[in-house]
Amino acid sequence: MSDLLCFDRTDLSESLSNRRTIDFASNIYSSTGDRLCANRSDVMLTVEEARVGKHDFLLTPCSAERFRSPYGHEDPHRGCFGNLATALDEGGVKPDQIPASFSVFMNVPVDGETGKLGVEPPLSKAGDFTSFKAGMDLVVALTACSAPLSNKGDFKPNRYEIIGEPIA
Repeated sequence: MSDLLCFDRTDLSESLSNRRTIDFASNIYSSTGDRLCANRSDVMLTVEEARVGKHDFLLTPCSAERFRSPYGHEDPHRGCFGNLATALDEGGVKPDQIPASFSVFMNVPVDGETGKLGVEPPLSKAGDFTSFKAGMDLVVALTACSAPLSNKGDFKPNRYEIIGEPIA
């Protein structure tokens, strides 16, 4: 599982937005053909193919604070949020600019009666993938999940590939 964040390369105040994406799609889950929108409604990414067929924007990247409460870890690791903040700091993105991330392969069921969110093991299997097409030049950050319970506790690395010419 991965947390995916995007920022407009020319204006870091424009970032991937769960609110705009959900609003335009009228759906809390994203899959093949869906557009992931920025806070200014521009299309940042289009999901070209999603083999699992269900990704979402429902949870923020895990953090040391999240592991402290409600999980009660006394000395938690920095989590995906800390990893993203460290990586994005080099590009000029500050922690307070980090929005809710697009959760690739995360399995977050929603109880239809209560609205309560769950975190279940991923539905993906070996060979599953998701591909995106960028709608603008982007700064992209991608994590490999570090939460023991939501990654089946195996910490196997995620493989990713960026096709195109990286901008230096």
